Amino acid sequence: MKKDCVFIYSEDFLRYKFHDAHPFNQLRVKLTYDLLRAMNALEDEQIIEPRIATDEELALIHDQTYIEAVKAAGKGQLPEHTALNYGLGTEDTPIFPNMHEASALLVGSTLTAVDYVLSGKAKHALSLGGGLHHGFRGKASGFCVYNDSAVAIKYIQEKYGLRVLYVDTDAHHGDGVQWAFYDDPNVCTFSIHETGRYLFPGTGNINERGHGAGYGYSFNIPVDAFTEDESWLDAYTQALREIADFFRPDVILTQNGADAHYYDPLTHLSLTMKTYREIPKLAHQIAHEYCDGRWIAVGGGGYDIWRVVPRAWAFIWLEMTEQSNVSGKLPESWLKKWQSLSPIPLPQEWDDPESLYPPIPRKAEITEKNAQTVEKALYLIRSQRQQTNGYQSNHF
Repeated sequence: MKKDCVFIYSEDFLRYKFHDAHPFNQLRVKLTYDLLRAMNALEDEQIIEPRIATDEELALIHDQTYIEAVKAAGKGQLPEHTALNYGLGTEDTPIFPNMHEASALLVGSTLTAVDYVLSGKAKHALSLGGGLHHGFRGKASGFCVYNDSAVAIKYIQEKYGLRVLYVDTDAHHGDGVQWAFYDDPNVCTFSIHETGRYLFPGTGNINERGHGAGYGYSFNIPVDAFTEDESWLDAYTQALREIADFFRPDVILTQNGADAHYYDPLTHLSLTMKTYREIPKLAHQIAHEYCDGRWIAVGGGGYDIWRVVPRAWAFIWLEMTEQSNVSGKLPESWLKKWQSLSPIPLPQEWDDPESLYPPIPRKAEITEKNAQTVEKALYLIRSQRQQTNGYQSNHF
């Protein structure tokens, strides 16, 4: 049976767990799943079990020696000094039992989403277990062992021969995906994130535009700390519309980190649910305008797992399935089920209160700085368009 939208999910996503005190907690995926089920927005036939990525699929991006190191680490067989050379056993990415199997499942979940969309079984697919965008070819980084988005993009290229637009709205720069395709003109990467002046990984500057044949296909908008909804959405909307029109992709893959919210403990931005309502709306529009609806969405960062992530990620599915006009109270059954486990009071409504945080004293300055960043980031597109328009006007 053809499904317009599919939701890739398994309780085994929770096996990707560093330790109880680590900020990366896949319970947020279960919280989102339960929220959608509680409001009857997710049907049994839309839920798809993920598969585990094969070693050959992981090797589309990752070195085989690194894959073997991850396997050994998960069995307690990798010496400490060797592990550290691979970015394993660090404070950010500690070793945990069966690390390879748990990580390969997250990659497989994104590949499952890809195959459903690109084989024509669905228009849109959501895999919230994915979005681990910091992993490198031979090294773990920033809570990420394998880079599912990078593997998925290479998989799309090799199996389906399509041009991919990768859109990353995580508060942290999507460095692993950018560098994997930095010289590839058939992959366009766009990351809007908090400036690396204050935040890991410290990259994602506007002058990171690609290399060789890929020059002009990497776009970064590093917004200032304490950026609010209006400025962030202006930057996102302008950039994504112009980038999509320039690149004209065959498929869009969006990484949906929810860590730019004001409540997030690891970042310094001031977004609210206003932004998380809008992010998937524009992605959805772009998918239908340029990609015949082909849209694959994954998760990402998000470290306030109780108050922020479930609502923000639910909005992606609700947009995909044209149910995004929800408002008012969250389902009582969901609140009752999870409040006893939450260390903080759960939000009672879909939207944040207007008085979520005190006024930002540098709002005008931040807004102006972000607008200038957008101008610089889109300079190549806009200058090319002006040259084209000038050529046309001279010949008619």
